[in-house]
Amino acid sequence: MTDPLSLLHAPLGVPGSGRVRYGAAMAMYRDGHLTEPQLEVYREASAHDGRDPAPILAERGLPPVPQVAASTPIRTLYDAARDYLLSLAHPGAADVRLGLPTDPGTETAPTPLPNPVVEAWLDPALAALSATHPLLALSIRRAKPHLHWVTYDAYPRALIGDAFPTGHAFAALRGEDAPFAAQDFELGLFLIAPGTLYRDHHHPAPELYAPLTGPHDWRFSPGTALHPKPAHDPVWNPPHRPHLTRTGTIPFLAFYVWTQDVNLPAEVIPADDWPALEAAAHA
Repeated sequence: MTDPLSLLHAPLGVPGSGRVRYGAAMAMYRDGHLTEPQLEVYREASAHDGRDPAPILAERGLPPVPQVAASTPIRTLYDAARDYLLSLAHPGAADVRLGLPTDPGTETAPTPLPNPVVEAWLDPALAALSATHPLLALSIRRAKPHLHWVTYDAYPRALIGDAFPTGHAFAALRGEDAPFAAQDFELGLFLIAPGTLYRDHHHPAPELYAPLTGPHDWRFSPGTALHPKPAHDPVWNPPHRPHLTRTGTIPFLAFYVWTQDVNLPAEVIPADDWPALEAAAHA
């Protein structure tokens, strides 16, 4: 995280917020902005999400942490996404890095657009993510109400099926119509409801999926068997590579990155086994 000070003031009582504050305190201690006694206060308070470290600091005669204006929730999420994505190894890593500068430029506030899929399934996904990446989960949670969430409607319903069109949502962070402008590049969050088959499809855009939850089932050739992949196992799809995802019992939450040809449409690839795969998703 590049904005630990804002996370040090994570809202009290939010699940996982005690660990988030302690993680931010460790980052600030490492950079010389907190003393060891101050860090110890955040360690002790980390087991209790509702415990405020400020009174403990005062009782021990330790200086308070400055209340400095923090980055916007969307900028904090961009920084968290960049840190996370640049830690992943995959064939498209160099192209992803080129599209994610340290300074993404001026932020344009999007028109917030709530989405029923997000309201139903983002919190359960973040609960799973918080177990291993509490800082990242909190960044997504804070940015959620400020994002423009969209349900993709360009696939023909007869081909993509009934479940996917009403079971997914995405929000761009960097791209042509995103808070941080970029040409022919897109970074965003992608959410799919549990038990949903995102049928075989392909597109010209090279694509990174960075799943934040799992396991979920994947395949990369129509008609072949599905294989589970855990959270934090990146999927790189070269141009026109077929891919299918079937979500498990935990909602699918991922960062996605398209590194070029982002305005060219995706196409469904028909396969005979979709009914059986969809039935198994609800078994």
